[in-house]
Amino acid sequence: MTKPLIGQDTSSNTAAPARRKLLKLGVLGAAAAVASPAFSQVSPNIRWRLASSFPKSLDTIYGGAEVLAKRLSEITGGKFQISVHAAGELMPAFGVVDALQTGSIECAHTASYYFVGKNRAFGFETTLPFGLNQRQQNAWVYYGGGLQLVREFLRDYNIVNFPGGNTGVQMGGWFKKEIKTLADLKGMKMRIPGIGGEIMSRLGAVPQQIPGGEIYQALEKGTIDGAEWVGPYDDEKLGLYKVASHYYYPGWWESNSMYSFYVNAKAWESLPKEYQAAFAAAAAEANIDMMAEYDFKNPTALRRLVGNGVKLHAYSQEIMKAAQTASFEFYAEEAEKNPAFRKIYEPWLKFRSDILVWHRFAENTYSNFVFNNPIK
Repeated sequence: MTKPLIGQDTSSNTAAPARRKLLKLGVLGAAAAVASPAFSQVSPNIRWRLASSFPKSLDTIYGGAEVLAKRLSEITGGKFQISVHAAGELMPAFGVVDALQTGSIECAHTASYYFVGKNRAFGFETTLPFGLNQRQQNAWVYYGGGLQLVREFLRDYNIVNFPGGNTGVQMGGWFKKEIKTLADLKGMKMRIPGIGGEIMSRLGAVPQQIPGGEIYQALEKGTIDGAEWVGPYDDEKLGLYKVASHYYYPGWWESNSMYSFYVNAKAWESLPKEYQAAFAAAAAEANIDMMAEYDFKNPTALRRLVGNGVKLHAYSQEIMKAAQTASFEFYAEEAEKNPAFRKIYEPWLKFRSDILVWHRFAENTYSNFVFNNPIK
């Protein structure tokens, strides 16, 4: 399988010379090279609408679409404009795939795992429990065949996809009491969606589907016993520490959380090649930008949370091992009955095994030394 360069569109085997130049230059070079004179006075003016699955209050994730729109306008000299609309403005947060299929909108910014109810294979692009971290996910998507595999799957939905941001590994949730053993999970009502919720169910918890804006009230009233959201920066804004003081890590169900720009296939095919190249370059920049912003914001937010009395806890080895076993049992079962899931899962599993060997020796050894030997 041919490996795509960052931002490369693999839906076509033909490429204009200017587009090949962009790919050689890379993401930042692409932005500069594609400006003038590639976009002349005779280049068409294009106006698209983007429906986000996120509220504006989730500013870092929602901001990924704003980065795309801003850079695309700058790259094309204002020729290609995208208006960004928060969840609920054009349609409900989880209505974007249906809207793209019918051509009601040109593009969307969303998380693929919101749509695992349609097919569990939607989970791969965002994350799977005990899957890849953010760097490993980028390697799988851009060079490990992941982009091609997901695009083949999404053809049936009339969608062309581009990576569109990442939170990195998330935190493991807020609880009113400590969760020390598997027995503590039995019957516990926890806000956790998607495949992560299915794995928690296998461990004895009772997963709840609750929108982000309702988590605080549900915890406060005791409707739920615990909830996961994102990480320190976003969790602090929801005020969850005021009603549940025990904060767990890691969020093993989201070892990374990659977001996606989804484009209606016909709208994509109608774009001139230089506009496709510009979109791919802007999307790749937005993908990298979000992770950098979270890595900047989360440390100071975590310090504030601890300063407000939050108690940090690591999940026990008992819980982690049971969750990992349950996750891969689930994948094997799904692969048996779901050809679309199996087609992605088998090469994904091999990639995961290979890259973990490398990260175990170099990355993990270095990180463990630094964490265990702080400078005093």
